[in-house]
This record gives sequence, C-alpha cells and structure tokens, in this order.
Amino acid sequence: MPELTEESAGTVTLGDMKVRRLGFGSMRLTGEGVWGAPDDPEAAKAVLRRAVELGIDMIDTADSYGPYVAENLIREALHPYPDGLVIATKAGLERTGPGEWPRNGHPDHLRAAVHGSLKRLGVERIDLLQLHAVDPKVPLEESLGALIELRDQGKIRHLGVSNVSVDEFDRAQALTEIVSVQNRFNLQDRDTEDVLEACTERNLPFIPWFPLATGDLAKPGGPLDQIAERHDATPSQIALAWLLHRSPVMLPIPGTSSIEHLEENVGAARITLTDGDMAELNAAAA
Repeated sequence: MPELTEESAGTVTLGDMKVRRLGFGSMRLTGEGVWGAPDDPEAAKAVLRRAVELGIDMIDTADSYGPYVAENLIREALHPYPDGLVIATKAGLERTGPGEWPRNGHPDHLRAAVHGSLKRLGVERIDLLQLHAVDPKVPLEESLGALIELRDQGKIRHLGVSNVSVDEFDRAQALTEIVSVQNRFNLQDRDTEDVLEACTERNLPFIPWFPLATGDLAKPGGPLDQIAERHDATPSQIALAWLLHRSPVMLPIPGTSSIEHLEENVGAARITLTDGDMAELNAAAA
C-alpha cells in the first residue's frame, strides 16, 4: 500500500505546522451514536496506528466524541506521539446521550474542557484547539476570549473554529489568529461553500467534516460510479479526490473504524481528476 506523501496529497499549513492534505477523523472510533466505547477498542487503536504508518500526520478529534473516548484511544494508541504528528481537538459541545450535542460556549466550560483534553491526550499543549460550535447563548467573543487566554498561557498552540458562517469567521479573525475552519462540506452538501471560498481567498485550511457523503450520486450507473470505473477507483475515493481538487486549502479528515477503508481513503490522494471529471461531478451535484 503506497504511503501518503507531500507529492501525492500536497500540504497545508496550520499556523507553523505543515501537514499533508489528508487527515484522519476519529469520531467513528466510538460506539453507536458517537456514544461510549467501540465494540473492539484494540481494533480502533490499530486503525490509528495504521493511519500514522500510512503517512497521515494530522488526527482530528473532540472531547465530545464518546464523550472522551476518542481522545483516550488516541493517547493509548500513539503516545508518545511521533515527531510531526498534529493532534487537533475541539471543545464547545456537551453530550447528553447518543446523537445529542448541546452547545456550551461558556468560558468556564471551555477552560475545563481544554484542561480535560490536555490530560486525556497526555500533552502539555494542544496543537490545534477548535471551537466546536458557536453557542447562541454566549457571545463568540467571550468563548474565544477564554481560548485566547489558554493559548497565551501555553496550553494551546493554535486556534481554529468549526461550524461557522462567514460572519462568525470574520468576527473570530478580528479577535485573534485563526489557523483553520472546520465545517460540514462534501460533494452533495455544499451549504458552506461561501466559507470555503473565504478560506481559499485567505489561504487558510478548510477541514470538511462528513467528507464522504454522496447520496444518490454513488448509485450504480450514476456519475460517481462511472467516473470511479474510469479511474479504477471506488466512488468514495472519487468523492475524496473531488474535495482535494476543489481547493488547494482543503484538508479532508475521513474517518473509519476499518483498516481496509482507511487504506482505500489514502489511495484517493493519488487520483488525478480531469477538468471533465470535475465539471461532470459539479453538474451532477448542483
């Protein structure tokens, strides 16, 4: 299995950290509904170790995955972390049950969340801490203010934001240096394309979550299926390749609990889509 390389995937820069343009998302390493532990924790840790072996140097997680389960698995599988591996986590959501994600951007909650993540990940400083979502009950400036204080104290290296509008992105950048944005974005769901365009213009990494959603586009005989056949690839690989071709600042983080699917995802970085392929996919998803 060919490893992910700078040549195959390209790179983006998160502040002063250069990473390859295909990361790994840890959400699917938890139990059903992103709640509790996985059925086979050792298999989950094997996926994490294989991701690093394949050349992935950015792992995305959050305190709310499990909750706490994904961060603990990352530490158990990979600590002490190899040089150059970036661990990005998030704070700002709570969990009240499977599929339930209430927002909490109160400064006290964020401070406690960051200190909890530091302990679970086994680090003195978090490489990238992303505000998981803006809490409508708390001004964005107050939430980010708490995280800026923690960064100034040396607990956080860089700050990012997630699930934001262009206006919220602008407000965050007016407060401090923001090195990344993580929003839902995929071939079928482009509701935050304006945020992607803003990131592209500002040369800031855009991290699409839920990157492999394809819906009817991947049905037998559909456009994804046809293009995949032409490239001797799978529809999921073409969906990832489309993201990588869509913008030079794109940093997809497909997640899986399967080593086989992980290796398939890494293979997507070696697919070169033609202008015709891109036009066909763009038109099909319009």
